[in-house]
Amino acid sequence: YVCSTWGNNHFKTFDGDVYQFPGLCEYNFVSDCREAYKEFSVHIQRALNSNGHPEIQYILMKIKDIMVYLKPNLVVVDGRIVKTPYYSSGVLIESDEIYTKIYAKLGMVVMWNQQDALMVELDNKFNNHTCGLCGDYNGIQIYNEFIKGGTYNSITYGNMQKISKPNSKCEDPDETQALPSCSEHRGECQRLLTSPAFADCRLRLNLEMYIQACMQDKCACNGKDDSFCLCSTISEYSRQCSHAGGRPGEWRTQSFC
Repeated sequence: YVCSTWGNNHFKTFDGDVYQFPGLCEYNFVSDCREAYKEFSVHIQRALNSNGHPEIQYILMKIKDIMVYLKPNLVVVDGRIVKTPYYSSGVLIESDEIYTKIYAKLGMVVMWNQQDALMVELDNKFNNHTCGLCGDYNGIQIYNEFIKGGTYNSITYGNMQKISKPNSKCEDPDETQALPSCSEHRGECQRLLTSPAFADCRLRLNLEMYIQACMQDKCACNGKDDSFCLCSTISEYSRQCSHAGGRPGEWRTQSFC
């Protein structure tokens, strides 16, 4: 099972809920939340880049007793910069031009494209034991994440995952903000995500969820035509398709993404 975040602040929990949360603080992305010994935690911090798009600035992980800190093209383990591939006590870290991947023997795989997209795959022995932006991994959508003694929206939920740091100055996103409907972009998003390159993906993924994310991206970009606005959700759809055993075709071209 996979939890991911990508592009314009989209999140997809282990249980399949998709939501947007634009926070720029440090958040608990996913952690083992059992009372006693916690096996791992993954924190993330986003920032806006020079084009005004959100990117993951750093990822901070604790795996058993090892601390791993990732920034683009930088891997730090227990305070020391290391070269990849790196292996130590049940943790393997690999990287190529695009992805940094971490395999932990306790049952976790982490994949980051060093920009906007992070994917965490967890062994199902952690069912019902996780907390954070990825949810509780109990196999039931919405329950516990967005309904628990009353309903709360995704921004309230996201704000609850903030890691409080004594000296950090970052604002919580406004919980009363409603998402625009963006329906004028449906046609274009549907066309892109149902192109022949994705024929093998249709039955493997919930297409509507990615169409909605793509529509939100187009709205947020306000007519700007840079690749982030369209490509980030299509890239995520392609990654999720591969992960589900599908074979996406070649959808990038010289002029597109």
